[in-house]
Amino acid sequence: MDQERRRAIVKEIEHWQRTKLLPEQYCDFLLNLYLDEGETRTPTTFTGRAAVVVKGASAKQWLLTFGIFSLICFVVLYFNVFHPLLQIALSMSGVYAMLLIGQKYRHKNESMGLIFIGAGMLLMLGSGLYMLDLHELHEWGWKAGLLSACALVWVAFGIGARIPLLHLCGWMASFLVYAWLLSNNTDEPKWYEIQLYWLPLSFVFGWSSWFVQRWSKSSASILFIAGAAAWFMPELYSAMFGDDTSGLQLALIIKIIAGGVMLFSLRKQWIAWVA
Repeated sequence: MDQERRRAIVKEIEHWQRTKLLPEQYCDFLLNLYLDEGETRTPTTFTGRAAVVVKGASAKQWLLTFGIFSLICFVVLYFNVFHPLLQIALSMSGVYAMLLIGQKYRHKNESMGLIFIGAGMLLMLGSGLYMLDLHELHEWGWKAGLLSACALVWVAFGIGARIPLLHLCGWMASFLVYAWLLSNNTDEPKWYEIQLYWLPLSFVFGWSSWFVQRWSKSSASILFIAGAAAWFMPELYSAMFGDDTSGLQLALIIKIIAGGVMLFSLRKQWIAWVA
């Protein structure tokens, strides 16, 4: 049988085995028929591939692996006694390593790479919150500053690495910081004042979506979604921080109707921005 055809059949049978289209014993029987004498199967499961890697690892790779693992354990165990600057440096090094590994893996496995990148971004936020608590910096300004820095990194990295969800998370985090600032610097604002705090921001994001769509459709889409979210932020802000929520349902219904009318009347324009 032609080698290319045989390999295609073997690949198809392995796909059946992975997706459970046929029982395991049937797939093994068929694979034994199409494999040449002396040829070994490539493991299809994660544990099988891991076993092959471990079996073929050299003494240098074993020592390097255990050395890195020991270093990570040392850092975790003694992290609290390090100088704050060293703590920041170690945290940023960990974040950078996760992002570097994630970008490398994205060329081979997109989902695995995104998992590493997401873990790196969560490590940045989590380690920052942990250090603020460790050094008893409980004022809201420190946490707002940390979240602002994370939002800036998420937006910049999301645009540069073409990860729309991370880009959107950055803008949502910035909205949270803005709401936090308003709640700590305003005293019982009127309903129309809350609308004035947020609605211009929605139009700014809409204009930005139109402005950047000539260079990046994905960024324009995210800015458009962020603008739509800012349109409803006054009601969400009132529900979270406001004292009087009596007319919140009516305001939300009016905003939904007004937003629907605007989207329908301008559908030819905004669909071209984000499509």
